[in-house]
Amino acid sequence: MQRFLTIFLSCILLQTRAQTSVSVIPAPVKAEIKTGSFTITSQTVIVADSNEENATVNFLNAYLQKYYGFSLRTVKQAATNFISIGTRTFIKAPDRPERYTLVISNKAVQIKGDSHGGSFYGLQTLLQLLPVQKSGSLKIPAVAIEDYPRFGYRGAMLDVSRHFFDVDFIKKYLDLLALHKINTFHWHLTDDQGWRIEIKKYPRLTEVGSCRNGTITGRFPGKGNDGDKYCGYYTQDQIREIVQYAANRFITVIPEIELPGHSSAAIAAYPQLSCFPDEPTKPAKRTIWHGDSTGKNVQQAWGVFEDVYCPGEYTFNFLQDVLDEVIALFPSKYIHIGGDECPKEAWKRSAFCQNLIKEKNLKDEHGLQSYFVQRIEKYLNSKGKAMIGWDEILEGGLAPNATVMSWRGEKGGIEAAKQKHDVIMTPNSYLYLDHSQCKNEDSVVIGGYLPLQKVYSFNPVPNELNAHEYHYILGAQANLWTEYITNPAKAEYMLFPRLTALSEVCWSPVQNKNWEGFKKRIAKQFKRYDLWGVHYYPKLDEPLK
Repeated sequence: MQRFLTIFLSCILLQTRAQTSVSVIPAPVKAEIKTGSFTITSQTVIVADSNEENATVNFLNAYLQKYYGFSLRTVKQAATNFISIGTRTFIKAPDRPERYTLVISNKAVQIKGDSHGGSFYGLQTLLQLLPVQKSGSLKIPAVAIEDYPRFGYRGAMLDVSRHFFDVDFIKKYLDLLALHKINTFHWHLTDDQGWRIEIKKYPRLTEVGSCRNGTITGRFPGKGNDGDKYCGYYTQDQIREIVQYAANRFITVIPEIELPGHSSAAIAAYPQLSCFPDEPTKPAKRTIWHGDSTGKNVQQAWGVFEDVYCPGEYTFNFLQDVLDEVIALFPSKYIHIGGDECPKEAWKRSAFCQNLIKEKNLKDEHGLQSYFVQRIEKYLNSKGKAMIGWDEILEGGLAPNATVMSWRGEKGGIEAAKQKHDVIMTPNSYLYLDHSQCKNEDSVVIGGYLPLQKVYSFNPVPNELNAHEYHYILGAQANLWTEYITNPAKAEYMLFPRLTALSEVCWSPVQNKNWEGFKKRIAKQFKRYDLWGVHYYPKLDEPLK
């Protein structure tokens, strides 16, 4: 028995060493170092099983061309010096569709996925084995890797409402997600400070709602207002382009259309959406306003605002029309409806809302929000879509088929899972990447402190869930809110290396996670960031508290 235990522990130790010495993030399920190496040059060829591997082949060649200055020919077969990319065929769907194997020998590189997505993730592992210096001869170690993700949902959110990011940056963002095996892009498209998606039936959403007349300067409440008109939105053609670009990287794009709160930009365009359409927009307290202060306006500061959607037929018809156009643009199973931070003051003083509460036999304004959200969910379900909302949708009663995104800690996710609802974990204390990553941050951030090690320490499955409940945890997501992130360089700086830690949180088995091993691998990843031209925070040992 003692000998068996010694052998078992030795195997575990060898496996851990293999994963550490194979400098790959996220850490693979199984990795074995072999003897020898393989060298990729411009004479190496790609052997692809079928045209269905084109997305993966094209990604490989684009990467090689961009960072090393050469690309590879694709052939139908080869005896040596080749990279093969293929997907297994099954009579029934595989248990782990994103699984892949990667075998590198002296003669060839062989990637085989249980799906085309799995093959793509095998490629991402191969790319991390390439040298970080530009060269025409890329020597990689011989290895045998079997790998698959812990969670099916691995997400990252970008807020483009507070600050707008152009199509080129969105594509770079998607590339960076793909390189980390993150498969979901949550696109926060509407909020109080800007409406960013073209809706053809309601042109004023972009004519009016996509622009604000100024923005506060400095940390809230600000030192002043820049007085600059700030605009930006995506046309439907641009959205189709981005959705296809993401699909070619096996990334699903989930749009977020905020309701019933965070709706100032829409109300500025169509005041009838408010319970009090004739009342002027109230600026945030203690902030400086620029320009016209009469009528409805897009907000110029950050925060939560009282003027929210009125739960009347005009609003529901408007939202259904908007969602019809959104659904046509996004093939995702899910539509995110927000549902967070909805003040109830307007509803409390609205005679219409008070009568509706009585008519529908609702308990209070929280019940009215639940009525609002459930009505929208019913409409989405009728269109074949599922709804995601922030954890406030639990208040007043959870919509029947809703998935909960738990951001105010883990409590909402635990409660939803116990009610047998799917959950995506995104607690602000672990996964809000707009928080400072160092004690002495020299740029303005929203607040909070979230060092790399704390992100890495997160376990998406809370201890409070039993074996029957933890299956409702679909995965985890990092969020990048952009009140104080005005440009791509700062967005990248706030993302990295914390997004890299998230990738291991979502992908790797718990037993393969090791902070000391991760630190060694992330040091090499820094050199890869340099190769990619990515801005990042370069320190590893910030204190946890």
